[in-house]
Amino acid sequence: MAERQEQTAPDAVLTRIGQVVMLHHAGDREEARHRFLGLWAEIGEDGDPLHRCTLAHYLADTQDDPADELAWDLRALTAAGEAGEEALAVTALYPSLHLNLADDYDRLGRGDAARAHLRWARQAATALSDDCYAEGVRAAIGRLESRLGEGGTGTWTPPRQRP
Repeated sequence: MAERQEQTAPDAVLTRIGQVVMLHHAGDREEARHRFLGLWAEIGEDGDPLHRCTLAHYLADTQDDPADELAWDLRALTAAGEAGEEALAVTALYPSLHLNLADDYDRLGRGDAARAHLRWARQAATALSDDCYAEGVRAAIGRLESRLGEGGTGTWTPPRQRP
């Protein structure tokens, strides 16, 4: 019985991450970054891979410098790999993780890396179910494909909300 309750109990860390995401989406980028960094300090470099993946994924979106954003997105991808394929929640993040990396590399003028991650995002998106999240990720992949085109990097746009 206790094991069953553990499996259905909400994850407090993911709940806290979600609360900060709402703060960020409400427009308080600086405070969100501050709170995310506090959570990162609590979780630590060796914390639960799902927590690190999710937190780094969202923390990247609060960065002002594209190189810093890339560093956090790479941390998210590394943590996803440590979580293993049995972590369904992480598997659902792979398309967005690669999409964000493609966007980072594009904004840093690294077209080949951007296109490689865009291909991986498109491949990973085939595993998504047909829901609003998947539609948003696929639409974002399409927009980045259009921006990258055949000839190299596209034109960077100001900070945005990513899937």
